[in-house]
Amino acid sequence: MTTRRPLLLSLIAAATLAAPGLSFAQAKTKVAAIYTVPFEQQWVSRIHKALKAAEARGEIEYKATENVSNADYERVMREYATAGNQLIVGEAFAVEAAARKVAKDFPKTSFLLGSSGKPQAPNFSVFDNYIQEPAYLSGMIAGGMTKTNKIGMVGGFPIPEVNRLMHAFMAGAKETNPKVEFTVSFINSWFDPPKAKEASFAMIDKGADVMYAERFGVSDAAKEKGKLAIGNVINTQPQYPDTVVSSALWNMEPSIDRALKLVKEGKFTAEDYGQYSMMKYKGSELAPLGTFEKKVPADIVAKVKAREADILSGKFTVKVDDSQPKSSK
Repeated sequence: MTTRRPLLLSLIAAATLAAPGLSFAQAKTKVAAIYTVPFEQQWVSRIHKALKAAEARGEIEYKATENVSNADYERVMREYATAGNQLIVGEAFAVEAAARKVAKDFPKTSFLLGSSGKPQAPNFSVFDNYIQEPAYLSGMIAGGMTKTNKIGMVGGFPIPEVNRLMHAFMAGAKETNPKVEFTVSFINSWFDPPKAKEASFAMIDKGADVMYAERFGVSDAAKEKGKLAIGNVINTQPQYPDTVVSSALWNMEPSIDRALKLVKEGKFTAEDYGQYSMMKYKGSELAPLGTFEKKVPADIVAKVKAREADILSGKFTVKVDDSQPKSSK
């Protein structure tokens, strides 16, 4: 027994030396996220969902802070970077200068932030919800469902990230219904359901029978008035089975998974992740019709499927228009 034990210990030591990476294989990437709105807000919820999925797989150690004010954003960002988080995720739209300054001060930390700007070498990558393709398809459905030929559209702020989706939706609606007219309004808030609801009521009172729900609160108004709604970013049909016909869904997993892989390999660089939100990368999709499967006219469904195939094959490209959309004259 006494001769076997030293032999066993030496074998264990040799095995450990032969596989030095063994103890590090289980190491989790430390990730932190900073959000200026609640976790349940549409846009942020998709990022949070993708990171929670990575956490559930055991790949990351994830911490996140919601409802961070613009004035406090830089402080929180610096605290997470100082704490040794390897990847920091969030949205920098209203705090671009501050966020980029922090990234410069922490060159060994990887940053992946929603931004209208360009990547900043060596460690500041940007992303955006380039889901104009399913937005176009959802517009085709809206054009085929309206009976009054009037569609109401309520957005948060008229920034490129919102504008391009609205324009794509409008173009899709025009394809299936050239007679359709739009009323466009912005509530100048990312999360104010009551304000979005009031804006929607005003449009419905003027004849809109389909509402584009870019913000929370719009579908509530449509439900109360017995009208229809088209969702954006997330699928809210389970909550509004008789109201939400379909939605343009954003899947952040392709972007998050790519960033995590590069961080782990030590290969993360400054790049634009926008393309990974497009349909060919499965970064976006048209939600299933679900409860409206038999309510949407068959010819409209056929046109949508044909157009979807054209988009995926590269035969059809949805135009990106970042200018502020206007109501029909």
